[in-house]
Amino acid sequence: MDVADDGVAGIYARHSPYLERDVQLGVASGRVISVSFPREADADAGDDHPVLDRVGEYLDGVNPVDFDDVEVALTLPTDQRAVLETLREQVPYGEDVSVAQLARLTPSLDAEDDDDLILVRTALDANPVPLLVPDHRVRDGPSAAEPHVEQKLRSIEGL
Repeated sequence: MDVADDGVAGIYARHSPYLERDVQLGVASGRVISVSFPREADADAGDDHPVLDRVGEYLDGVNPVDFDDVEVALTLPTDQRAVLETLREQVPYGEDVSVAQLARLTPSLDAEDDDDLILVRTALDANPVPLLVPDHRVRDGPSAAEPHVEQKLRSIEGL
């Protein structure tokens, strides 16, 4: 899904009663570059964006919603990007993994290597687009979303 709104970059946000805060997206060049959950969105944030519509459906929790087709830009070192791409592609809605399992799934990482486990944790912590890259599905890893939000996302998916 190309998220460009006529090619216009910007910040978009909507309030989520379920999360008790706003969901804010940063969009550039047709890709989501950031997702955050501030108590109050930026004053100049727009509220009309198709990804926000999907996030609202997800947070309603009535039907499973995935974001596989939403284009994201992961501006991270290559090894961290590989971890996040693996998470996004291989851990579906309603399933979770451990840090070690995610390391095993990620090409060129070794779940027995402490440095590789640290790399996985570092990538999860640096995730610029939590929810779209579902770090809340890694049960023993850090999430880029604060704990309150992470637990609510896990709850939606029955994790």
